[in-house]
Amino acid sequence: MRLEGKKVIALVSDEFEDLELWYPVLRLKEEGAIVHFIGEKADHEYKGKYGVPAVSDYELKSVNIEEYDAVLVPGGWAPDKLRRYPEVLEMIRWFNERKKPIGQICHAGWVLISAGILEGRKVTSTPGIKDDMENAGAIWVNEAAVVDGHIVSSRRPPDLPIYVKAFADLLAQS
Repeated sequence: MRLEGKKVIALVSDEFEDLELWYPVLRLKEEGAIVHFIGEKADHEYKGKYGVPAVSDYELKSVNIEEYDAVLVPGGWAPDKLRRYPEVLEMIRWFNERKKPIGQICHAGWVLISAGILEGRKVTSTPGIKDDMENAGAIWVNEAAVVDGHIVSSRRPPDLPIYVKAFADLLAQS
């Protein structure tokens, strides 16, 4: 239970990639972390791309991010929606400024791009947004998981075991 007492935000919006949300959440909980789903609305059911639901614990506007140790951004089409909320961008910047763990996989890089925190960072993502990542100033590499300081990034569902282990290791050290 090396993550006991650690609190993690898992951002959620419709059309998240089911595995990219649920696999990290379940693994972190298995290690003792408390994970809360945060979305535009509290107590709202968001549907994954393949129909798996996630019910938000809190709404973006009311969550006290100072209570949390890390944030996870899943992939799918949800990141394109999430990056439109000023609260999400402020949250990502807040975690970045404090060098608290930020996990992003697949299309989640769009959220970090919109938050303006990728300049000079070594990251990965789905190859489909490689150009977007590089245009935001990131150094993009084609690896299963990349850790650059407090940012952990990954490409797609087959990389989840490596990505989540790297994220949990970082969280345990923070």
